Amino acid sequence: MKAFFSTIHAVIAVLFVAISFLLMVLAALTGWKAIGAEVGQGAESAIEAIGLLAIAVVSLQISQTIAEEEVIRDAHISAPTRVRRYLSRFMVVVVVALSIEGLVGTFKALHEEPELLPHAASVLVAAGILLAGWGLFIRFNKEAEVLEPEAMKEAKSEDVKLEEKG
Repeated sequence: MKAFFSTIHAVIAVLFVAISFLLMVLAALTGWKAIGAEVGQGAESAIEAIGLLAIAVVSLQISQTIAEEEVIRDAHISAPTRVRRYLSRFMVVVVVALSIEGLVGTFKALHEEPELLPHAASVLVAAGILLAGWGLFIRFNKEAEVLEPEAMKEAKSEDVKLEEKG
């Protein structure tokens, strides 16, 4: 069963990489379109390209996390240390992507449709709430790690093994 799930996770990781490359190509085409366009249209295309690249980075980071945690390490998410590290990798990517999208949306709304500014602001507020919640999770989870110091030691030894494989 472990091999089956590792294979499924590997396939999912590869699909995330493929989608990321597709998004990069679309971002390049959108950015290229911005070069020959009028100033307003060019800025819109450039902003759209930034958003596509941000999502591509998210896709690559998720792929890397899945590959490292589920395929290479074959880790089981049970100890507080492992949960914190695993979720933190996803949360960094999600918060950064939401922040970039919120900034892109804010810029776009300011220059094109000011009535959409509250929507863009809500994305930034959501990113802030996620960041605050993530901080609380880490704080409470760190206290749980004190009860399991061997889990932290094991996680660090896995990092060394992963670096040796890479």
